Amino acid sequence: MFKTGTSIASIIADYQMMKTEIARLEQILYGFKIPMDNWGVAQYGLDAAMPKGSSGKSEAELKKMDVRERKQMERLNYMRYCVLILESYTNTFSDLRTNIIYDHILDGWTYRQIASELGVGVTYVKECKHQIIDIIVSARNAQNAQNAQGDQYLLKERSAV
Repeated sequence: MFKTGTSIASIIADYQMMKTEIARLEQILYGFKIPMDNWGVAQYGLDAAMPKGSSGKSEAELKKMDVRERKQMERLNYMRYCVLILESYTNTFSDLRTNIIYDHILDGWTYRQIASELGVGVTYVKECKHQIIDIIVSARNAQNAQNAQGDQYLLKERSAV
């Protein structure tokens, strides 16, 4: 889905907008904001064994939703996916300075603000952002290739049985 640097750069630029839109859509669709740590965290022990109500909409509710609500639900799921991708790369870069630059970029800081905070030049920050985007793109492409390879393996297993 995000195979090019421009697509990653655009979701980085829209990160703050997506966060506020997610909160707004959750308030409209659910009546409350769902904490981000509940978006896909596994549970263990008694918490995993006990029955729970779903934080999402049931199949019957989804069928009853009008067109506008369905579009809002699709947009909410897409934006959650984008935000999770970006936040999964927090503190994963090789040096501390790059991690700080990435955090400040996601927070909406300008190149000049970041450069003055770290005591480096604006061109260094721009180059670092391009390196970050290249790292994310290569990691996403490697992950997609690995998933495709796993799918091919499963197809061979099924045909052999």
